[in-house]
Amino acid sequence: MRMNQFDQLPDQARLYVFGASRPVTPTERDILLGAVDEFLGVWQAHKADVVAARDWRHDRFLLVGADEEVTALSGCSIDSLTRRIKELELQLGCSLIDGGAVFYRGTNGIERVSREVFARRVAQGDVGPGTIVFNNTVTTVGHVRADNWEIPFERSWHAQLFPTPGLTEAGK
Repeated sequence: MRMNQFDQLPDQARLYVFGASRPVTPTERDILLGAVDEFLGVWQAHKADVVAARDWRHDRFLLVGADEEVTALSGCSIDSLTRRIKELELQLGCSLIDGGAVFYRGTNGIERVSREVFARRVAQGDVGPGTIVFNNTVTTVGHVRADNWEIPFERSWHAQLFPTPGLTEAGK
């Protein structure tokens, strides 16, 4: 199986973003990335090698990209990645898969909160149009390269779901 460097993946490579529920220590990071590298080294879809790579950002985010022009992912291959990440969650004692969490840059660095807490912070003005949020719903490596992952709140889907007082359609 070929494993690329993340920056060698094409823009259209499929992307999965996993956000850690807390900052990961250097030792935990080494365990996580070693296990992910091992998994990617044998990852297959329909008995064909998946060309994949990973990146680690901000001590919180694991990005896994797969070049589907070489090998199309299957439901089973995606499930195997998810299973491996869930096993690593147990080993590390922190969540990496939580679709309901919102990540943003707050006064204490990168914060992970529930949607309810985020909505309160928006309403209170603690999160404003320029607050950087992480759009973990991006689906391609190209989205990250085009600055669609770390973006101001006012340009994100978050602004539609959590309206900001004073932010109008003209301000978007």
